[in-house]
Amino acid sequence: MPFYVYILKSTTYNKRYIGSCEDLRIRLKRHNTGKVKSSKAYKPYNIIYTEEFPSRSEAVKRERFFKTLDGYNFLKNKGIYDS
Repeated sequence: MPFYVYILKSTTYNKRYIGSCEDLRIRLKRHNTGKVKSSKAYKPYNIIYTEEFPSRSEAVKRERFFKTLDGYNFLKNKGIYDS
């Protein structure tokens, strides 16, 4: 089963959330129902970017990269982040 890295954007605030999971549909539902403590204050969310990986370890490695300055710059160059 594939694993995913995803980026969510709050529909009401200028906040983004980066995570990884096995089932995007279920994970988005958990975020939007307030079951994820770190993101519930900014719900609801839309998925704005995903990448698929064959293993959890590869997805987590990519998630960690996105949370670095180099990852931020990569996403900014792709148009995922505004200025």
